Amino acid sequence: MQDEFYIEDMAMWDSKLFISHYPAHEETATELKNVLYEIKNQQASQIDSEVAVFAKHALFESELNLLTQPYEPLQQLKAYVEDLIGTIAYAVNEPFWPEGAQAQVDVVESWYHITQNGGYHDTHSHPNCSWCGIYYLQEGESSIDGRNGVNRFYDPRHGADHYQDAGTAYLSADGFMDFSPLAGQVIIFPSYLKHAAMPYFGKTDRIVLAFNCQVNAKT
Repeated sequence: MQDEFYIEDMAMWDSKLFISHYPAHEETATELKNVLYEIKNQQASQIDSEVAVFAKHALFESELNLLTQPYEPLQQLKAYVEDLIGTIAYAVNEPFWPEGAQAQVDVVESWYHITQNGGYHDTHSHPNCSWCGIYYLQEGESSIDGRNGVNRFYDPRHGADHYQDAGTAYLSADGFMDFSPLAGQVIIFPSYLKHAAMPYFGKTDRIVLAFNCQVNAKT
């Protein structure tokens, strides 16, 4: 048996996902919820975006311009989102950008989900953007136990779990990863990652704000 080998280790097709906490959550959450319910009460339909209506059940969704609305807590959140996405985009892309370039972030779509008992959003991804995010404003009775109201992200390496033995132990055997909502938490992920909001059961509304961003490198 050969004792030594020349082996080069290469990490390929890495998927980045980031978790943060909205620093203004505690001071703005109540006002922000009031704003969202005010907008909800003025909606023309349950899914005002008119996007993938039949993939959503027992939830309310705004139009896709939420963070452009003239409410102070929404504008404060938008500024935070732009800074957060810019920081992340720079961190992962700086070696590939022109020297001295800085991130310019455009929040191209933003909306809320107010999910009620039995509500869910089926598996999907987000086109027309590079980075996406979810801000958990109110988790309701979501719990990792029983996977109640969790966000599920699916392994983009299609077929990675088709066969399992000792040689594939380093791969996730599940093919997905679940995140239980936590009030104030923000999850940032690349737009190609397929994900779902699993069925939620509870008396208290589960409330999230979501956003899609495009990024340019400006010199």
